[in-house]
Amino acid sequence: MRVSTPSDEQSESPDLAGIPTPTSATDPAPRPTRRVFSPEYKLAMVAEYENAPNGEKGAILRREGLYSSHIIEWTRARDAGALTGGPAESAPVKRAKRTAEQVELEKLRRRNEKLESDLKKTRMALDIMGKAHALLDELSESAENDEPPTRS
Repeated sequence: MRVSTPSDEQSESPDLAGIPTPTSATDPAPRPTRRVFSPEYKLAMVAEYENAPNGEKGAILRREGLYSSHIIEWTRARDAGALTGGPAESAPVKRAKRTAEQVELEKLRRRNEKLESDLKKTRMALDIMGKAHALLDELSESAENDEPPTRS
């Protein structure tokens, strides 16, 4: 009789056959990394794309492994002056984190705006109800003063 160990169970299990385990020493497919393009490359690709005749634009994208959205984004960045090639361009600009007080203040402002909007709607509804009530009172008074129609 053979005593099975946890490593024996993994290797003999039909469910795990052919599926690499996270403990394997050699990973056949390393995790892909995001491509990073330099500002010079972006400017060169935008210029080449814009100068190419209509039939060759797709060939440029395929050759470089790019998408048209890359060119559109880079063109907008160039037009905005963000592709100057300076050292500040290579690092993305991060927004400053808001403090807990700023988050709470923004939340309270949104709530205040909603409540003011609700109050405005309620006041309009009450105004309409008041006018409807006055109209019904006027109609009932005029109905009391009128003589009922006579039957012949």
